[in-house]
Amino acid sequence: MGSVNTTTRKKNCSQQLPVHTGMMMNRCGLLTLQREPVPLKSIEVELEVRDHVATVVSILNYKNKEDKPLEAVFVFPLPGDAAVCHFSAQIGQTQIVAEVKEKQKAREEYDDALSSGQQAFLLEESDESPDIFSLHVGSLPPGESASIRLEYVIELAVQADDGLRFCLPAVLNPRYQPQGSKGAGVQVTSVPASLVPYSLSFSARVSSPRPISKVESNCSLDPLQYLNTDQTQATVKLAAGHKFDRDVELLIYYKDAHQPTAVVEAGQASAEPGSLMGDPVVMVSLYPEFPQSVMSSMVSCGEFVFLLDRSGSMSNTRIRSAKDTLLLLLKSLPMGCYFNIYSFGSRYEHIFPKSVEYSQQTMEEALKKVEQMEADLGGTEILQPLKHIYSQPCIQNQPRQLFVFTDGEVGNTKEVIDLVKKNSGSHRCFSFGIGEGASSALINGMAKEGGGHAQFITGTDRMQPKVMQSLRFALQPAVVDISVTWDLPKEVSVTVLSPPITALFQGQRSLIYAQLTGQSSEAAEGWVTLKYSLAGHPSENQLHFSLRPAEDTGLTVHRLGARTLIRSLEMEERDRRGQQDGGVKEKVVQLSVQSGVSSSFTAFIAVNKDNNEVIQGPLVRRNIPTPGTFSIFMTSGQPTRKRRELRTVPVSGSPVMCEEMETDGLMMMMMEEENQSIKSAVPEQPPRDPLLQLVSLQEASGCWLLDPALAAALGKTNEEVEKSKPEKASSEVWATILALIWLHGFKMDAKDEWELLAAKAASWLSAQNGSKHKNKHSVCDGYTELLQSVKGAWKEKRLDFFELLEDVSPLIREASSVLRVNGGESQI
Repeated sequence: MGSVNTTTRKKNCSQQLPVHTGMMMNRCGLLTLQREPVPLKSIEVELEVRDHVATVVSILNYKNKEDKPLEAVFVFPLPGDAAVCHFSAQIGQTQIVAEVKEKQKAREEYDDALSSGQQAFLLEESDESPDIFSLHVGSLPPGESASIRLEYVIELAVQADDGLRFCLPAVLNPRYQPQGSKGAGVQVTSVPASLVPYSLSFSARVSSPRPISKVESNCSLDPLQYLNTDQTQATVKLAAGHKFDRDVELLIYYKDAHQPTAVVEAGQASAEPGSLMGDPVVMVSLYPEFPQSVMSSMVSCGEFVFLLDRSGSMSNTRIRSAKDTLLLLLKSLPMGCYFNIYSFGSRYEHIFPKSVEYSQQTMEEALKKVEQMEADLGGTEILQPLKHIYSQPCIQNQPRQLFVFTDGEVGNTKEVIDLVKKNSGSHRCFSFGIGEGASSALINGMAKEGGGHAQFITGTDRMQPKVMQSLRFALQPAVVDISVTWDLPKEVSVTVLSPPITALFQGQRSLIYAQLTGQSSEAAEGWVTLKYSLAGHPSENQLHFSLRPAEDTGLTVHRLGARTLIRSLEMEERDRRGQQDGGVKEKVVQLSVQSGVSSSFTAFIAVNKDNNEVIQGPLVRRNIPTPGTFSIFMTSGQPTRKRRELRTVPVSGSPVMCEEMETDGLMMMMMEEENQSIKSAVPEQPPRDPLLQLVSLQEASGCWLLDPALAAALGKTNEEVEKSKPEKASSEVWATILALIWLHGFKMDAKDEWELLAAKAASWLSAQNGSKHKNKHSVCDGYTELLQSVKGAWKEKRLDFFELLEDVSPLIREASSVLRVNGGESQI
C-alpha cells in the first residue's frame, strides 16, 4: 500500500462498526499480518527484586521488513507508580541513550529529526493517566533492526496474605473518555490475544535478607531455582508460549516478612552536593503492629458507601462476582451503621436517596435491587457519582467508608484522584481493580489519596476474601495523630520527600523517603519514630538504622524518592491550575531532568546524530497492536510532515484519521474470534455457591431462622432439621448454631469470607442470654470451643452434616451450660 497524503486522510476515514454495549471502539481498517508485517518482533523482560523493590528492564526488538522507512508507534501500560529511569536504542553497533527533556521540546526535536531524515526515538507518559506510555520509533530504514531498552523501578505492594505483588501489565483495556471531556483519548491499536504478532520472554531474580518461601503466578512458570543454601536468592522464568490474555502477576513470599527496615543509598558522585541526586537518600519501611486488645474491638458504627461499576466491560462473571461480594458485605455490616449503594456507567443510580440505617428491612430492599443489577449502564463515568457522594452531608459519629469496584477503564484518571484527595478529610476510600488491565494508577491513587487500601482481582482470584479484608480494615478504629520524627547526628539534616502518612493498617507497610544532607562518620546512626493514636491509645514504633550507605543499590532509592516527590508536585500543580502556580511545573521539569525519572511534563528523547545518511522515501507509520479489545487502525504520511500538527487523537465516538482498507480474511477471523469469545463469555447461570446460599439467609441482626430455606442450604429436608432441634431450644438460636457449625465444618477454606458475619452471629447468640447471665463472654467462649471441636471432627472423619452434628452432640450438651436462651431459662 502506498502512503496517504495527510491532506486527504480525514476524507478516507471509514465509519464505526457496531461494538459491545458500553465499549466505544473504532474499527478503521486493519493492519494485516500477511501484507503489512508489524515491526515489533519480541519483548524481553528481566525483573530483579531486592526485598520489596523491583528493577524492571524491558527490551523491545524491532525489524523493518518493508521496503519503506517506518515510524512504529507502540502504546502500552506500565504500573502507575513506576519510576521510568532509562531509555536507550541500539541500532547496529550504535547505542543512543535518551535524555529527559520538557515534553513539548522533546516532541519538537523528534519531529524535526524525522523531517530531516534522521532516526529518532520518543518515550512519553500519557497526559491523562500515568500508567500509559507511548513509544515512537522513527525513521527505521528498510531492513534495519533496532533494540529499545526501557528501565523502571517500583515498590512491590503487600497483599492480604503477606505476599509482595509484581504485575507486568500485558493487557491494555479501552479507557473510556467521559462525554464532554476536553482531553484527547489515548490512541491504541489492539487485537485479540491470539493474534498478537510478537513474543514475550520474562525472567526474574529475587534476593532478600530473609529466606524466600515461594513464588506464585497467574501464568505458567518454570520451577523456582534457589541460588544458595539459605534460600535468600532465587530465579524463575515464564514458561514458553505465553498467551497475551492476562497480565503477568508474580506473588513473592518471604519468611518473617513484617520486618521494619531502612536503606541508605549514597548520592551520585557526579551530581552537585546538596541536590537530591548528590545527597544520600534513605528509604524507611515501617510495619506498625497494633495491640491485639485494640484490634479485637471492631467499631460498630460508620457510613458504608458502595460504588459499583456497571459499564459494559463489567459484564458476565465480573458483575456476578461483584453482586456476590455485595451480599457478603451487606450481611457483615454491624447493626447501628448506615449504608447506601451507588452504581455507575454513562449515568449513575443509587438504591436510597441518602444513606439509611442498617436494618432487616433496608438490607432486604438493597439485596433485591442488587440482584437485579446488570452491566448495562454504558461507559465508565465515575466522576459524577463521586461528586454526588461527596456532596452528601456526613452523618454525625458515623465515619464515612467508601468502597469502589471498577475495572479501571477510565480516561480521566488524574481528575478522579484529585477529587478523592480534595475530600480525603471526610472519608476513607477502599478501591478494587477488577480484571486484567485495570488501571493501577486509578486504583492505587484513589486508595492512597483517600487514606484507604487498594486491592486487585485478576485471573481466577476470588473477589470476596480481598474485599472482606478491606472491610476488616474499615471496621478497625481509625489511626489518627500520625507523625514521624527523626533523630540524626547534628551535622546531618533531613528533607522528607514523601507526602505525610495519612493512614495506617495492621500488617500493611508504610514507606518514607528522605534526603540526608551533611557529612557524617561511617559509624553514625539515626532513629526514626512513628507516633500515632489508635482508639484513644497513644502508640509509637521506633526504628534504629545505620547511616552507612548500602552497597550495590545503584540509584534505585534516589529514583523512587524522586518519583514520589514528582507525583506530589504534579498533584499540587493540578490543584493550582488556573492560579499562579509558583513555578511548580518548572520544579517538576527540573527534578525530572536532574533525576532522569519521567513525569507528565517531560519525555525521553533520543536522536541518532551519528548517522550522516538521510533516510530516503515516504515514511510509513505502523501502530503496534496491544492485547485487548480496542481500535485497530494505521496511518502513513510523508517524511517532511510535522508530527505535532497531527498530534490530536480521537475523543471516543469521534472520527479517526485513518486509511480506508478492505475487510480481508484476517479481519473476518478476528471478528469471528471476538464473537465466539462473547458467546462463550455468557455461560448458563451455574447453581449458587452453597456458602452464598447460606449467607443469603442470615438476618441483619446476625441470626438465622429455622425454616425450609435453611434446611435446603444445609442439604437436608425441613423435617430433618426440625427433628434435630432440642425440645426446649429457641428456633433462632438452634438455626444459628447449625449455620455456624456448617461454616466451621465445611467452609474453613473460605473463612476470610464469612468470619465477620459469623462474629456477628456469635455476638447475637451472646445477646440472647440477657442481663440475667453474669458472664456473657462464657457464651462466646463455649461457642468457640464447640466450633473448634467441630472443625477437628470434620477434618479427621470427613462426615456429612448430620453425621458431623451427631458426632459432636456430646460437645453440644457440654456447651449447654453456657449456650442458654431466654435469660437462662431454657437449655439447648
